[in-house]
Amino acid sequence: MTTKFTALAVFLLCFMPAAKIEHTQASLMSTKKTKQEAKWLTHIEHDTERSFPSLSADKDEKKIKPIKLSTNTEKKEKDKPAKTNEKKETYTHSEKELLSRLVHAEAKGESYKGKVAVASVVLNRTEKKGFPDTIKGVIYQKNAFEPVSNGSINQKPDKDSIAATEEALSSENRETDAVFFYNPKTASDDWIRSRKIVERIGRHVFAI
Repeated sequence: MTTKFTALAVFLLCFMPAAKIEHTQASLMSTKKTKQEAKWLTHIEHDTERSFPSLSADKDEKKIKPIKLSTNTEKKEKDKPAKTNEKKETYTHSEKELLSRLVHAEAKGESYKGKVAVASVVLNRTEKKGFPDTIKGVIYQKNAFEPVSNGSINQKPDKDSIAATEEALSSENRETDAVFFYNPKTASDDWIRSRKIVERIGRHVFAI
């Protein structure tokens, strides 16, 4: 049967035009070539998958594990005090009393704000070059305050003067940036009058 089929095929080819035979051969070659190319591309794809592993988000998430702090470490972090640039000062009872006596003597009859401002001037001087760095040193500096000269600094301070002193010592922001103050109606020193005035509170002017 196979021999008869082969003979029939040869017989038909003999009567088939040459152009059609060439076309048939070309189709067969093309089919073989396409199958070879497909096989080759499939081979490349398999190699690529082996060479370059998948970087899917799911796989990455499984591989990357968050670092967990131990309970002790977390507690230490919470217990750490917050950093601050605030300057904390401690004052003795004698310093507070001395300053309140100066405030009482210098700002008697002035408003509460005026009393706080006078105390602030003394504190500003402790931080300024050219002045002593303690409250006692500033107050007793030669010719600095008239109440020291006339003895009125030894008078007992009133409640407002004590409260104003406490506020000036504990406040983060000073009532004034001035380092001088005077009453323009009574001041006789020409030098003090030459200082730049930054504000007026009651009968006093405050200068730098």
